[in-house]
Amino acid sequence: MTLRRFVSIAAGALLLAASAQAQDWPQRPVRVVVPFGAGSSPDILARIVNDRLAQRLGQPVIVENKPGAGGNAGTDLVAKAAPDGQTFLLSVNAPLVYNTVLYRNLPYDPFRDLVPVSLAATTPNVCAANAQLGIDSVKGWLDALRRNPGKYNFASTGNGSISHLGVELIKAKTQSFAVHIPYASSAQAVTALVQGDVQFACLPPVTVMPQVKAGRLKALGVTSAERSALLPDLPTLRESGLPDIQAVPWFAYMAPKGTPQPVVDRMSREIAAVLAEPETRQKLLTAYFDPVGSTPPQLAAFMREELQRWKPVIERAGLKPD
Repeated sequence: MTLRRFVSIAAGALLLAASAQAQDWPQRPVRVVVPFGAGSSPDILARIVNDRLAQRLGQPVIVENKPGAGGNAGTDLVAKAAPDGQTFLLSVNAPLVYNTVLYRNLPYDPFRDLVPVSLAATTPNVCAANAQLGIDSVKGWLDALRRNPGKYNFASTGNGSISHLGVELIKAKTQSFAVHIPYASSAQAVTALVQGDVQFACLPPVTVMPQVKAGRLKALGVTSAERSALLPDLPTLRESGLPDIQAVPWFAYMAPKGTPQPVVDRMSREIAAVLAEPETRQKLLTAYFDPVGSTPPQLAAFMREELQRWKPVIERAGLKPD
């Protein structure tokens, strides 16, 4: 047997073994760690997707909420988990990209210690004010901030989150000031906003819009570059005089580095299949998520693009995690 043929046969055997490994996986329940609290937007997304994902995988897919440190704690937990195909992560912008710029001593490196699985969804943040303030437009909101520096508090889903950075950029562009109050989840941030502990915030619509419909909050605008098909009546911040503001939350599945590639690839395919199902898509759209689904290389490229886009913005604005 020639060396070339031997190598070819060996490579074929490895491919067959890898395929069999992916088909046999999983043999026990799979956990998806969400590094934010129950009722947060990634938690809601995970629970919508995981019900159907479990049916496709033939094993329970269990959501584990591990909030803390603006998403860093749960993300670090998965980065250090055994790469056995039993642990995955559903995380967001900051722990997966922005915090590599914001934090000097991040306990993990998302580009080194995690592997991409699938970009699951995006959603526009909704900037909203407590209804008792009487502010009913972006212009009125920004005018109030300029006239009353330090009078208002704003909520976020944690230091370095897109809900934090977006408002910090608004403050920098408008030369205004408000006090940042971080919370462990969007649900907690919205509760604080309704109670008047903070006066405004830019948060995911899945938690904001029910309070807007109830008359407790006033929606002012969205942080996406274009009007959202999910919220077509709300203007963008760009339309309202802030042309350089675009801050959109996104949600991605990741796995610990070293997770077998066939397992990663199968998980990615199954997630994409679930996101493409009409019933699942409708549930996500009703909750203001725009489902995506991607391959691992597509997510890796997207994360690198996000880092290239936001790193100079963060550094130029002098943004800090607290």
